[in-house]
Amino acid sequence: MDDEYYMNLAIGEAQKAADRDEVPVGAVIVDKNKAVIGYGYNCPISSNDPTSHAEINAMRMASGVSNNYRLVDTTLYVTIEPCIMCMGAIIHARIKRLVFGASDPKWGAVISLYAMAEDKRLNHHPEIVSGICEEKTKQLIKGFFLNKRSN
Repeated sequence: MDDEYYMNLAIGEAQKAADRDEVPVGAVIVDKNKAVIGYGYNCPISSNDPTSHAEINAMRMASGVSNNYRLVDTTLYVTIEPCIMCMGAIIHARIKRLVFGASDPKWGAVISLYAMAEDKRLNHHPEIVSGICEEKTKQLIKGFFLNKRSN
């Protein structure tokens, strides 16, 4: 799989969030045939829904496309390390592989604050790949918050 290609698609989704003044996080889900079956971006503010994170929105779409709440044999690309809510959903959905760009020292549940994928008490452990397009994804978030603070 071309991780950079799909991460750039996720970055495009993140830009949609930024354009709507939402925290710029984007996600794309790819099936075993390398077809994009879900995508989404953060929009909890505009949707008045605290669960409307990029990963959740992408999983909702992918589940509809595949007609299954289990997303086995899929890869989720997300621009920033998922939070605990999203990691819980990733584990419940049985996503095979998680690829993310930048780590999230304040909310990250993969390597920063928690390592949920490594918790042996859970029944599913997705493969983790981090740091894909890291600088791009990091700058997207950084730029958004710098702009917020200056306004």
